[in-house]
Amino acid sequence: MALTETDARFTHGNIFRHVAIMSLTSSLGIAAIFAVDLIDVLFISMLGQAALVAAAGYAGVVMFFASAMNIGLSVAAGALVARGLGAGDTRLAAEHATNAALVAAGFGILVPVLVLPNVHVLLGLIGAEGTEAALAARYLWIILPTTAVSGLSMTAVAVLRAHGNARDAVTPALLGALVNGVADPILIFALGLGLDGAAMATVLARVTTAAAALWLAQQQHRAFCRPGLACLRRDLGDALGIALPAMLAAVATPVGTAFVTREMARYGSDAMAGMAVINRLMPFVSAVVLALSGALGPIIAQNFGARRMDRVLDTFHEGLRFLVIYVLGAAALLFVLRAPVADLFDATGKMRDLLYLFMGPLAIAMVFNGAIMVCNAAFNNLGHPGYSTMLNWGRHTLGTWPFAVGFGMIWGPEGVLLGQAIGGAVFAAIGIWLALRVIAEPCRDPLIRAHYTCPDQRMQVVSHRNYR
Repeated sequence: MALTETDARFTHGNIFRHVAIMSLTSSLGIAAIFAVDLIDVLFISMLGQAALVAAAGYAGVVMFFASAMNIGLSVAAGALVARGLGAGDTRLAAEHATNAALVAAGFGILVPVLVLPNVHVLLGLIGAEGTEAALAARYLWIILPTTAVSGLSMTAVAVLRAHGNARDAVTPALLGALVNGVADPILIFALGLGLDGAAMATVLARVTTAAAALWLAQQQHRAFCRPGLACLRRDLGDALGIALPAMLAAVATPVGTAFVTREMARYGSDAMAGMAVINRLMPFVSAVVLALSGALGPIIAQNFGARRMDRVLDTFHEGLRFLVIYVLGAAALLFVLRAPVADLFDATGKMRDLLYLFMGPLAIAMVFNGAIMVCNAAFNNLGHPGYSTMLNWGRHTLGTWPFAVGFGMIWGPEGVLLGQAIGGAVFAAIGIWLALRVIAEPCRDPLIRAHYTCPDQRMQVVSHRNYR
């Protein structure tokens, strides 16, 4: 197929504009996805039973593991498709997209088969007991069987982003959130299904999102082609080479969340209810931060495929600049809205204290998680997904558990959140240092450098001086 200018649109034009448009539009999709969870918790909280909110919190941690698998596979799909487009081969890009979707469907079937028979054991590991554990398990039995549906939707959205189609990439998630918002009150209150109704509404939202994403990708870009065993075998190694490290990196996030959740559970249902709201609220308000890895990935991958390392480096810098601007604005807004939000969830006592802390000074800590997302985009799309795995696991183990436990012993549940933020700062600094080395790598070797467009001479001198 002939390559058009819009197929590899990120290899030219203003980089900050590309970063801003992709990040903001991608964040709308992520915000819509997490709005589904937030809407569930909001309506569940209206039932006036803290145990139901806590059960949703425990179930959310387990669901995050399944979502992490799909996130990793979508990273592989986006990276491979964008590289194909950057190199000028749209047929290869379509083959990559098809094979990534097949792998996502396979993993989506495998996850519930392995998880559901052991769901009570997993819930016990994160501190769920008694009625809360039973309610969380029932919630998961309804939602987890649709993991394959969620995986296909994430893959299709990643393919749309790889084509630079920011508008259509956000549409499926918005439709899913709309369906969930309409179905929740009907199923939870009108039909009296309670927590089960919230789970069913999420299933309806996932089906809507997947159908819309697959249709848009094929309709707008002919993004998928007829599957073939030979092509699947060819791509399987490359896809898993990116997906497995990315999946492991994504799984690190719920591991860290599980550590924090277990520590928070020591302080009772009130603190756990606050944590459940924060876990749903944080991804929603930091959607732009969470979108950075997926938003920057296509820009980096297309330019890497076109061998434009100068634009790759500029993308990294502009991504960090955009991050700081967003976090400062979001932190100020959160501080202003913290009382109305706490009132919305009827938060009192320790639950209210934790929400005030999260929506106060700790909001600035979003910049550390965002910096790690920018670094992940560089690692996953420049051939070093293993670095993303190491950085994320380091951040969510050594950078989470010791800090959360240590500060929790001093300041209680507030200390758990504070320790988590401080650990993030340490690993964000490590990630930026390593990412700059990876970006400079092709331009350090004279033989390899001849095939790339590298940064200007001043940047080359800086890179040589700092990274040799």
